[in-house]
Amino acid sequence: MKKLILIIAIIFGFIVASNAGDDKDNKYIIGKRITIKSEILNEDRSLLIYLPKSYSTNSQSYPVLYILDGSAHFHHATGIVQYLSSRGLMPEMIVVAVVNVNRDRDFTPIPELAYPGTGGAPKFMSFFKDELIPYVDQNYRTEAYKMIVGHSLGGTFATYAMVDFPDVFDGYIAISPFLHFQNEIFLDEIETKMGTFVEGKRQYFMTVGNEPQYFEPLARFEKIIESSIPKSFDFKYVQFLDDNHMSVPHISIYHGLLFIYSDWKLNPDNYDDGLKYLDKHYKKLSKKFGYNIRVPQNTINSLGYYFVRKGQHEQAIEIFSENVKRFPNSANAYDSLGEAYESVIWFEEAEKNYRQAVELAAQQNHPNLNVFADNLKRIQKKLNR
Repeated sequence: MKKLILIIAIIFGFIVASNAGDDKDNKYIIGKRITIKSEILNEDRSLLIYLPKSYSTNSQSYPVLYILDGSAHFHHATGIVQYLSSRGLMPEMIVVAVVNVNRDRDFTPIPELAYPGTGGAPKFMSFFKDELIPYVDQNYRTEAYKMIVGHSLGGTFATYAMVDFPDVFDGYIAISPFLHFQNEIFLDEIETKMGTFVEGKRQYFMTVGNEPQYFEPLARFEKIIESSIPKSFDFKYVQFLDDNHMSVPHISIYHGLLFIYSDWKLNPDNYDDGLKYLDKHYKKLSKKFGYNIRVPQNTINSLGYYFVRKGQHEQAIEIFSENVKRFPNSANAYDSLGEAYESVIWFEEAEKNYRQAVELAAQQNHPNLNVFADNLKRIQKKLNR
């Protein structure tokens, strides 16, 4: 039975989706494919890279989500990231999906005698920490917080990384991890090592579909974790019994990100406290995730419009003005401040800010350039210019 399970895990490696980032018609591109040379693995490795919508219009840095079985999960995972971040449920982030070469070799921490070539996870881990992550950090604006997502044998590797190299990643989503690898020798090793687990704030989210052969080893792993981990370690195990091995990844990534960023969502009941509430909220998030998290420009903007809707225009102008101060290169921030001034018939100030929005948008090739230009024309017409 265990050999059959391993065969299923191996077969999964050959079921891949097309490259979602390569749109030959240039209609809608969600990412790009690049290739780097790995000296450690002695081979070329392909990466699929997704950058947040705001990446080209500001200078901020972003957390990074690394995805194993990259071709299979790049498209749907980036859709989840885009959707949840646009709803204020998690931050925008860079997604790096690693395309497979030999998943049985790369993802397995110890050799399986029945499958020659397995047991290459230590070398693959060296590729991650000594080549891949440094490459991403050097070529993109990244924050220190890093996550990894792995399914099946990929979940095995994500768990191996958490136990043996706990300082490389901060968040983990392990989907149907094949932890009963090598007659549970891997689980035996985990049980031994978890007693000396390194302190530190981390999040680990584990799932499984309706896969009864996984239940017993994952239940054992859950007991090991709950009896060994420090209080700073957030752990959750969920069974999605309406899903199977092949359908569980999507729902797992969705709920995994919501678990990791469970404290991210703002409470509208506190909006009347203005920027004081936002600054306090993001200071708390910074402490949890271990890096300085600025209040996003769009979040401050939304707060400004909250006061506009309440008819409290003085407070709105104060908030929009602070947004411009904090994000002087944001065309959208200037446009919103212009709108606030226009609403109180302060047309001269409105024109000044609309003009600044148009100038910045033109420099940045901003998608809302035409909208900003229309606002400027409207206010100039009111000023008879």
